[in-house]
Amino acid sequence: MTTTKARRLEGLALLAAILFMCAVRPVPAHHAFAAEFDAAKPLKLRGIVTKVEWINPHAWIHIDVKKPDGSTEEWMVEAGTPNTLLRRGFTKASLQPGTVIKVDGYQSKDGALRANGRDLTLPDGRTLFLGNGEGGTEGAPGAKK
Repeated sequence: MTTTKARRLEGLALLAAILFMCAVRPVPAHHAFAAEFDAAKPLKLRGIVTKVEWINPHAWIHIDVKKPDGSTEEWMVEAGTPNTLLRRGFTKASLQPGTVIKVDGYQSKDGALRANGRDLTLPDGRTLFLGNGEGGTEGAPGAKK
C-alpha cells in the first residue's frame, strides 16, 4: 500500500471514530432521587428489620411495619451506597434482623411500599444519616455538597 493510501485510510478511520464518539450519548449509571421518590411526601416508619441488602448502587433495608389495624406491611428503604454507609461507621453487623428501627424518609412516587431513607434511628437512640444528598438532605451530616 502506498503512503498516500495509508494516510487516507488512517484519516477515514480517525474521522469514523470521531463521528462515532459524537453520536454516542453517555448513559447515566445512576437514577435520580426525583425519578423515583417524592420530596413532598415525607414519611416516618417504625418497624422490625427483616433483611439488609448490601448491594450497589444502594443498600436496601427491609422492614415489617405494623399498621393500626394490626396487619403488617413489608417496606423497602433505600439507603446510600454500601461504601458511603461504611465510611459513616455503619457495618453489616450494625443492623441485624429483629432490630426495631425508626426511619424518616420519602415515599416512592408510584405509591409502592418503598421509601428513600434519610435518617435511621436505632433502639439506643443513635441516628444514622442514610441519605445521599438528594430529596431534602442538603446540609445533613455526610450529605454531598
